Amino acid sequence: MQHCGLSADEVVGKPLEEVIVATQTDSGNPLDSQMIATAVGDGRTSDCNLDMVDSNGKPRSMECRICPLATKPGAAARGAVIVINDVTEQLKLKSELVRWATTDDLTGLMNRRQFDVCLQRAVDSARENDVAHCLCYMDLDQFKVVNDTCGHVAGDELLHRVAKLLRDQVRHGDDIARLGGDEFALLLSHCTVEQGARVTEKLLQALQEFRFVWEDRVFSIGISIGVIAIDAHSASGASVLADADAACYAAKDAGRNRIHIAHPADDELADRRTELQLVNQINDALTNDRFALFTQAIRPLNEKDDPGVHFEVLVRMLDAGGTLRLPGHFLPTAERFDLASGIDRWVVVATLQHLEQHPSLCQRIGQCSINLSGQSLGDQQFESWLTTVLDGSTVSPGKLCFEVTETAAIANLSHARALMSTLRARGCRWALDDFGSGFSSLAYLKSLPFDYLKIDGLFVRDIVDDEQDLAMVRLINEISKTMKMKTIAEFVEHDEIRQLLANLGVDYGQGYSIQEPQPIEALEKTLAADSA
Repeated sequence: MQHCGLSADEVVGKPLEEVIVATQTDSGNPLDSQMIATAVGDGRTSDCNLDMVDSNGKPRSMECRICPLATKPGAAARGAVIVINDVTEQLKLKSELVRWATTDDLTGLMNRRQFDVCLQRAVDSARENDVAHCLCYMDLDQFKVVNDTCGHVAGDELLHRVAKLLRDQVRHGDDIARLGGDEFALLLSHCTVEQGARVTEKLLQALQEFRFVWEDRVFSIGISIGVIAIDAHSASGASVLADADAACYAAKDAGRNRIHIAHPADDELADRRTELQLVNQINDALTNDRFALFTQAIRPLNEKDDPGVHFEVLVRMLDAGGTLRLPGHFLPTAERFDLASGIDRWVVVATLQHLEQHPSLCQRIGQCSINLSGQSLGDQQFESWLTTVLDGSTVSPGKLCFEVTETAAIANLSHARALMSTLRARGCRWALDDFGSGFSSLAYLKSLPFDYLKIDGLFVRDIVDDEQDLAMVRLINEISKTMKMKTIAEFVEHDEIRQLLANLGVDYGQGYSIQEPQPIEALEKTLAADSA
């Protein structure tokens, strides 16, 4: 009994009940003479748990085993050995392990692993007992702003406070979890989707009234919520969660800081579900290196102007079945879900590796153009990553040209200017892609040092028959010359367009009339054929 502060002198020779009662709490299972007598009379080992307190008044948990004693086998027991073990620390450790396995450390809410268990249990009960539950998927709308401007400590504190606010708004028996990042989920038991909508309206209002203060900054925090019913038709916890996630993104698409309630015949939800499946495919392609490089030649329209081999690097994605997907299939989704910069990095590394592995090809190259997304332009870490990659490559930076769209350059003006300046100092060149769709931004271009201006193919493809398109191309070409840039016309689909562009003074052309896109592995063979 040393853990309870009793010495041997205090317990030897005294009745067991007297010793136990002196240390036992009111909530514990009693260990008394009747229990001992029953175990002795039955001749069977008996176990019980005891809650005690030590000499400092702290609770201790004990496991007790009563083992009857007999003089010989088969004889009646004449007494018992009672073993009491202190299991306080073991139980505390077990409790900590359970907490670690089921709780999000940052917010104290349920974690994703445990929530998946609860969600599947709710789906099973809905199918077996024909009861209704409701799942709400929530995504904060301004978390990235706080994280980027104030740092991760502020972001963590915001998540902690939002978790408390959400927990205070729901019923005691409802399950609320942090799924990861700034995403939360709420499982409303025995609740219809209409009732769930009312609950989420309260959550939405509470977040709208909430202000996050960090140092001298004040932030308004919004939330997008997707609501979906769990009923007898629900297939699984994973599918319900995916549909709720899709409904949440539908709320974001509709303007953020709102609720989208999913219905069985919800076309918008079906679109979001398809898009989320594509997100998984893109992530899988990035993880398993399932992209492919293609190239398309950019050639001078005036044969006297020959800067050497010039081509644009294009990317394709291989889906799980091995089918090549064009950029229009996956890049818009990659940009919407912040995956475009990952693709940019893959393309840069793969292009440099191919050129390093083919030194004779690299030697003949005049210019290799690589596209960068608006996400990369706005990524503070991208510049240092790219300069590190270029410094570690044997490919001369002077052979590289980076293409960005007009929209991306203006949307990330300060970062674009810094990145362009850094890479131009190393010898890289820059091309402004798809020019012509945003003349409102023309004034900004004077501060961005572009070498090439690519005329949007929408104006090029019909210039033979459309006088307005012809006038637009002529104007863009004149602007380019005034700003000391070379022009590249996209969508040069046949020789008549090519000749007309040459007559206008456009410097370069790119399109099927010049060369169709081909795998980068075929580039060296094509150059050899052209030389022959």
